[in-house]
Amino acid sequence: MEMVDKMKDPAQNAIGSRIASVHNGSALFTGDAGSGESNIRRYIIENDWLDTIIQLPNNLFYNTGITTYIWLLNNHKPAERQGKVLLIDASEQYRKLRKNLGKKNCELAPEHIANIQEAYENFKTVEPENDTGLAAKVFNNTDFGYYKVTIDRPLRLKAAFTPERIETLRYDKSLKEPMQWAYKTFGKPVYQDISPYAKDIIEWCEVNGIELNAKKRKELQNSNFWQKHQKLYETAETLMKHIGSNTYDDFNEFKILVTDTVKQQKINIDANGLKNILSAVSWYDENAAKVLKKTVKLKGKKLENLLKHLGTTKEHLPDFGYYPFGEPDTYQVYEAYSDLRDYENVPLNTSIHDYFLKEVKPYVTEAWIDLDKTKIGYEISFNKYFYRHKALPSLEEVRQEILALEQENEGLIQKILDLTTK
Repeated sequence: MEMVDKMKDPAQNAIGSRIASVHNGSALFTGDAGSGESNIRRYIIENDWLDTIIQLPNNLFYNTGITTYIWLLNNHKPAERQGKVLLIDASEQYRKLRKNLGKKNCELAPEHIANIQEAYENFKTVEPENDTGLAAKVFNNTDFGYYKVTIDRPLRLKAAFTPERIETLRYDKSLKEPMQWAYKTFGKPVYQDISPYAKDIIEWCEVNGIELNAKKRKELQNSNFWQKHQKLYETAETLMKHIGSNTYDDFNEFKILVTDTVKQQKINIDANGLKNILSAVSWYDENAAKVLKKTVKLKGKKLENLLKHLGTTKEHLPDFGYYPFGEPDTYQVYEAYSDLRDYENVPLNTSIHDYFLKEVKPYVTEAWIDLDKTKIGYEISFNKYFYRHKALPSLEEVRQEILALEQENEGLIQKILDLTTK
């Protein structure tokens, strides 16, 4: 990127700037959509600066045998090259050295350089004449880009207050092991004043290989931290006495029941604490009801703006997570289950919605597109573009090779036996 930043603006320099840079393969594809590496490729390609990439033979350099590539950048392309990129596969264009120089065992002969130069200047597709021939292909800039699309499915939860589930509220998830050990070892006094036991707990963590950062170490030695979890446990215990231990297949009903009970019994608990309790006493079940996130009214300008943002029509709103419910213009949005979240790479020249209807919805009917999480990525795959199929040997060829190996082995065995008898 440093060299790219130094390119001269064509408005200030009639010929602009050109760069030739040698890279390994990671520059072509390392980094997911939205990552720094992908964004660099995106920046270069979307500004139409990438002119040509040439794949060189392996073992061409002294200290590495990996595949290398020459990137040619130009911020003032001729009209016929604008919006396009030429890829040249010259991986088989080499001649062997008489003696290896480190890892370097080959070089480009004058005729190979001429072939590469001709392909670059012609800017046309070149089919290889044989297994060692040069190949070239012209692509549109958008051919290398893709949308990384988030596909979500609804969260389905069952819930029930049980002694085993509310017991987990005594412990912070990230400090469960030391807190559980301390409670079993020292009992309820740890929730009253932790200071007499703090040193023992820290030593136990060190002996058992549990690494603690400064924050976690401080929390383990803080009585307020322990008492907060004890209060969560006691609140859940109170709720269980009033609600019982029945299992609910609809988490939405269960949540309303718990919230109403908190109000009726005037239980002092904040929203985050209630969320922790509900999380502790619920679990995923594919047969449970979908968990509701919110209900929204969509009509008039609000509906118009949403449809424009999603690039869809009213009847296709469910494909984007808005499901008609009850009264007119009323839609439900469900919580997404992260464990079932999936991602689809959709080519830039393909409609995300059309791809979803064809490749996703027929197989996962309750899935939807979370369009706001969509990211754009760019990657270049020489293996995909220049794959050369090599036919497998015939059965007769394999048979003859096996027979030849057997004869060779018999000869070796006989020589060994002759040596041992002497």
